[in-house]
Amino acid sequence: MTDALDRIGAAPPVVAARRALGPDSGAFVVGGAIRDALLDRPLRDVDLVVPGDVEAAARAVGEEVRGPVFALSEEFGAWRAIDRAQGLTCDISPLREGGIVHDLAARDFTVNAMATPLAGGELIDPYGGQADAAAGVLRVLGASAYGDDALRPLRLARLAAELGLAPDDETERLTRAAASRVATASPERQWAELRRLIIAPGVLHGLDLAGRLGLVSAVLPELEALAGVEQSHFHHLDVRDHTLEVLRRQLELEADPAAVFGDLAEPLQAELNEPLADELTRGQALRLGALLHDIGKPVTRGVRPDGRVTFIGHDSIGAGMVEEVCRRLRTSQRLREHLAALTRHHLVLGFLVRERPLPRGTVYRYLVLTQPVEVEVTLLTCADRLATRGRNAEAAIEAHLELARELMGDALRWRAEGPARSAVDGNVLADEAGIERGPALGAVLARLAEARFTGEATTREAALQLARRLRDDAGA
Repeated sequence: MTDALDRIGAAPPVVAARRALGPDSGAFVVGGAIRDALLDRPLRDVDLVVPGDVEAAARAVGEEVRGPVFALSEEFGAWRAIDRAQGLTCDISPLREGGIVHDLAARDFTVNAMATPLAGGELIDPYGGQADAAAGVLRVLGASAYGDDALRPLRLARLAAELGLAPDDETERLTRAAASRVATASPERQWAELRRLIIAPGVLHGLDLAGRLGLVSAVLPELEALAGVEQSHFHHLDVRDHTLEVLRRQLELEADPAAVFGDLAEPLQAELNEPLADELTRGQALRLGALLHDIGKPVTRGVRPDGRVTFIGHDSIGAGMVEEVCRRLRTSQRLREHLAALTRHHLVLGFLVRERPLPRGTVYRYLVLTQPVEVEVTLLTCADRLATRGRNAEAAIEAHLELARELMGDALRWRAEGPARSAVDGNVLADEAGIERGPALGAVLARLAEARFTGEATTREAALQLARRLRDDAGA
């Protein structure tokens, strides 16, 4: 325990807060920092409770770290100071009346209900959080903890995914009873917890727990609706289990992209590490894309006269459903459009496998169709294909991965260099090829862009020659 307290005392945000507030502030370090120290996790952020003027305390910390300070919650009076130089935050809340033990009693789980004086001192642990952390247990502080905040059951699944902890039997019972109320929390808060669950190291553990306890039904009923939806003989799992297997395969590709993409792994990983939206990288957003890509299947399921199961249109219908999910959760427009595009185009590559080797024109049209998710959807199709192990699976998987490798190189170049463009611009075409400005000119420019990509017309002269031929053919 001494080592954990020493780590807390030496953590940069704690040191900064101690300097800013002084030895007699009466402040306490609470919650996550203590839990993380006990679990030997990195200490980057700190939560404090202080008696007196919270805003003044936050501004003092902000001045110490030379970072911004702002109110987090008018309802609870919390403030945040950010140390941008080190990427650290310090959240400061008022100490509840009745002292620190009373304050801890209002928290969610025992591992979050510990404190230590900011100035240094013994661990304050009235509910056995230290023992629970050592045992790997998430224990809720009674039914009232869930009554105080409807979102806390979902936080249980998120903490389980982040920390590798598991609830005890009574906590599972209380969580299952309170799960439906999660939907009454604000959409923004639901999304914040779901986002953190999705990007957590133990996302599969967290989702399994969330499913068992009724949390998926409350927050993502579209995902729960996949359970029991049987597929064709090309699949060995129902749609929900297939979806979770796609995510599992996605995580494997995320950890080792070279296993499929060889020398392309480094530029692919760099692209996936790029920020996208909603504090997600492109790679992290792809996890959510894996979870949502088949949500259109239940409403499109059909059975042919020969008994084969079909899901005609589940890609386009699913894209619309993804947009509705994102609107409900109040995600950003950029993320909404990105995830919808992944769903809309996740079948395209698979349909091209039988056409190999692909003409360059077909590659071009694939990239035009799937942009701006040409890189991500190519990767997603690999996870989807690896998760599909019904009849004739091995040969189909190998053919799919080979094509994905071929297309990924083009997709990465397309992303880095931008879409192909005509070797001559529209003004030159209008003046020298005699093509009237308007839709006809736009169509010729699009055809010349493809011709440049395929190598058919890479120079000004070749582009003009092709443009004149297209003009003459159109007038014939």
